[in-house]
Amino acid sequence: SRLLYNAFWKMASNIPDRKLMMVPSALAGEGKSLSQINLAIRMASEMDRTVLLVEADVAKPAVCQYLGIPEPEKGLVDYLAEPSLDLADLMLKTNVPKLSLFPAGRRHAQSTELLSSAGMQNLMEELSQRYSDRIVIFDSPPLLLTSEAVVLAGLMGQIVLVIEAGKTPQSVVNDAVALLDANQIIGVLLNKSERGVGTGYGLYGYGGYGGYGGGA
Repeated sequence: SRLLYNAFWKMASNIPDRKLMMVPSALAGEGKSLSQINLAIRMASEMDRTVLLVEADVAKPAVCQYLGIPEPEKGLVDYLAEPSLDLADLMLKTNVPKLSLFPAGRRHAQSTELLSSAGMQNLMEELSQRYSDRIVIFDSPPLLLTSEAVVLAGLMGQIVLVIEAGKTPQSVVNDAVALLDANQIIGVLLNKSERGVGTGYGLYGYGGYGGYGGGA
């Protein structure tokens, strides 16, 4: 797919690692978690590729629930607060071959600060570089509702913005995109679109923002 091509295509050293991919929405309730799970499963089905799904929406984690995995006591936030934890012990296998999950972990009073810390940036570099064949997908909070989503977005190589087709106003989409770095690769994923095939969504405008007609 184009996403995988972008991820593994040779890039300039000053461009963020395109194997780091974030799947946010502009607002809540647009189906971002289910959309990025579907995206992760499709990527994991590609030959010679593995996928790590990071549950970075720490205030409202939903990925474990959707995948039928009991929410563990420790995860991303715990590792950032206590880097001495063994990273490998926090990773969860799923019933999808080649798809692993890094859960959010427990709630923390300083989760916003932890997600925007130098430790988070170091962790992202570690996750992307440990395995050359791995895509790392981050489930983040909505862009227009939390500051940590914008901070995380700045560390990514690719952004796939989830929009509920026919419902999210164009002005809201524009506001969300305005928070992103124009030099990043930004895609638009129309969730619940009739044009989507099989999974109920379609990916448009990749390689730059565009392709969304907007709804009132």
